[in-house]
Amino acid sequence: MLDREDARQGLPAEGHNIAAAADEIRDWDNTHFMHPWESMGTSDADRMIAARGDGIYLYDPEGRRYIDGPGGMWNVQIGYGRQEMAEAIAEQALKLAYHSPWAFASEPSALLAKALAERSPGDLNTVFFTTGGSSAVDTALRFAQFYNNLRGRPDKKIVIAREKGYHGSTYLAASVSGKERHVSRLDTEKRLVRFIPNVNPYTRPAGMSVEAWLDEKVADLENAILEAGPENVAAFIAEPVLASGGVIVPPEGYHKRTWEVCRRHDVLYISDEVVTGFGRLGHWFATEAVYGVVPDMITCAKGLTSGYQPLGATLISDRLIEDIASPDRESIMFSNGYTYSGHPVACASALKNIEIFEREGILEHVREVAPHFQARLKQLERFEIVGDARGAGLLGCIEGAPAPDSAGTERLKLDKEFGARVDAKCEARGLILRPNVNMCVFSPPLIITRSQIDEMFDILEGALAEVEAEML
Repeated sequence: MLDREDARQGLPAEGHNIAAAADEIRDWDNTHFMHPWESMGTSDADRMIAARGDGIYLYDPEGRRYIDGPGGMWNVQIGYGRQEMAEAIAEQALKLAYHSPWAFASEPSALLAKALAERSPGDLNTVFFTTGGSSAVDTALRFAQFYNNLRGRPDKKIVIAREKGYHGSTYLAASVSGKERHVSRLDTEKRLVRFIPNVNPYTRPAGMSVEAWLDEKVADLENAILEAGPENVAAFIAEPVLASGGVIVPPEGYHKRTWEVCRRHDVLYISDEVVTGFGRLGHWFATEAVYGVVPDMITCAKGLTSGYQPLGATLISDRLIEDIASPDRESIMFSNGYTYSGHPVACASALKNIEIFEREGILEHVREVAPHFQARLKQLERFEIVGDARGAGLLGCIEGAPAPDSAGTERLKLDKEFGARVDAKCEARGLILRPNVNMCVFSPPLIITRSQIDEMFDILEGALAEVEAEML
């Protein structure tokens, strides 16, 4: 039992370990912690307690081991329990825990800005540090507005975004997110955003070729720009792979052709690499290395520190900076920033993360094991209840088809049931997935081995076989 003072302080009494206090921890979590995307229902969520992590695994208070299929939130690239990461964080916290980004410079943020510029494509050499992916996207969108204001184009503010895209939870980032199956009661800025239709080849009409689908999707962007008027459109924002929307991989050639459309109409191309950056597709950034495009801006976060510290960044091309910088604008500032921009401890963790990537050849490892990962993923399409299995690099998604002939409320109910059943059965077998209606997505730590990939997919196959027998 906890005494009154311990409970008031929110800490287990002396001598309690996390296993002994599991019930209290779960109760405090249900009572006091409003989680992201939290339901307003009255029932307790009773989430599994993550007690510790090691490599690709999480452990609950009773010591049960689980493969972390989502890799945290697409971000635990180098895995859990890295002693040298903890030491780098502690050393920097002791040396300089914080400095004002307005008044001072520091070694960690300067070194990290240089490291990112060296690893980014083309001329993206200016780095603006943020606290995460949402604030990185907000920064990119605000810079696009700022850029056009300085160029005397105050009406050029509309952003083209995509259905199924997800760019964050801050106001502007949420406004350009298009996950249409999630009914939101939150306001967004509808005046400045136009959405173009789903790019997922899986949804193309029967009999339509992928090539014809590609032509249609590129035309969707150009038509949206022309309809709004190129003089009014500031930017197109796109994830190389639409991660939270269901690991949607656009058809081959899509990125290059949409970039060309943007160039033709003087529209900035913003690549949201919050998920795909830092090795998820086997490269520091995927936009150029995988898809052959050098964007005007890149947003990144997540894998930048492998989840050991919160940090994001917006990378801006020299071309944009040169367009608006001049000696007579010394008094004009980009008045956007955060108390924790370039936080020295967060930057130190990112530098150590990059060092580990390079010393251990993690990018090369991803490129080596990804074909096996994708092959095992594709094999899941043999289940009748799986409509599509898709992915890229170490990103994967299965989309269930438990009732393809149903529609509306009944279809949504069955789709959610599929996701919940697969999730529960995988967890019982020692695998954590991320269910998203009828989709289950996974992005394990990049250090995952070939045998661990097989372990993960063996569990998933067993769960799918059981769900198929129950629902079909």
